[in-house]
Amino acid sequence: MAIKSEIKFAALDDLFLDPMNPRLGRENTGRDVSQDKVLDLMQDWNLDELAVSFLESGFWSQEAVLVVNEKLYGHNCLVVVEGNRRIAALKMLRDAINGKPFSQKWAQLIDGRKAPNDLFGKIPYILVDSRKDVIAFLGFRHVTGIEQWRPAEKAEYIAKLIDEYGFTYEQVMRMIGSRTSTVRQNYISYRLLLQMEDQNDISIKNVEKEFSVLFLSLRTPGAQLYLNIDMNATPAKAKKPVPARRLKALTNYSRWLFGDDKTLPLFTDSRFVDRFGKILESDDAVYYLERTEKPNFEVAYRIAGGDEPELVNLLEQAADNIELALSKAHLYKKSKKLQKVVERLGIDALQLLGIFPQVYEQIKQGE
Repeated sequence: MAIKSEIKFAALDDLFLDPMNPRLGRENTGRDVSQDKVLDLMQDWNLDELAVSFLESGFWSQEAVLVVNEKLYGHNCLVVVEGNRRIAALKMLRDAINGKPFSQKWAQLIDGRKAPNDLFGKIPYILVDSRKDVIAFLGFRHVTGIEQWRPAEKAEYIAKLIDEYGFTYEQVMRMIGSRTSTVRQNYISYRLLLQMEDQNDISIKNVEKEFSVLFLSLRTPGAQLYLNIDMNATPAKAKKPVPARRLKALTNYSRWLFGDDKTLPLFTDSRFVDRFGKILESDDAVYYLERTEKPNFEVAYRIAGGDEPELVNLLEQAADNIELALSKAHLYKKSKKLQKVVERLGIDALQLLGIFPQVYEQIKQGE
């Protein structure tokens, strides 16, 4: 059996935090990352909340961590693959009790409290034969479940399932309880991140920090068109999503969307991602972005005709309201207030018809 049903117990020092944990961040993972470094990276994971629970109730057997027996730092170790926050909280709590609290908050947390017996000497765990045996559980829990990782971490995990374990989009979809299209988009987005990392003129830190913006942008037809990305590509074809001939476009795309050391991004509100996609659909707007040293987002959007749907909607609403008013206006022909409003409307309508003389001529011919 891949996952043992027997609960075993180990001392805290015999359980190792996972230096390959995706939540640490891509730039911080690796088998040579020290335990002190891993713990330092985990300090902002609300470990104190778990520590309070341990002080009050101990470590329940039904919350046993999952571990694999792997070679780490030159010898076989029990490495925690699920439950790293719990183990990290215990390590921080023990340091505080031993007079080495990480912060004043940890010092206050243990003030007047005593740890339950065997809290650090008898920790429940379940042995797993390999990481592959728990990937479905981890994927569901942290990609679509209640303890979700950040967007970049989710995408990295999905890419790992596909690239390292050879699973298809459909198999990953069944494992994590997501849609195939979402799995595919996560995979291609992450592979694009790696491709961007290979470009010397792209600020990859900015991209990683705003990975969700990258993910959202790739949904737009404009981004797919500009970068020549096939969002239906198989994993084999999506290893390098942007073809070599469009790498200059990739650099432009990154600079406009995320900025670089010299340039701010075109916009910072993720709600404008769809508008950015609209800009990339327009040859004229793209030409403006490419030739202008400091392009303006609103100017590019206007060039792309982005205001047109909004203007159409405004005028359609106005026309609807006027048609409604016409059904009752004859009843108030002597109203001074209504006459004043009609005058304003007439002036505005004449100005609008002046912008569209062909419409004015059509109206005159129809009289």
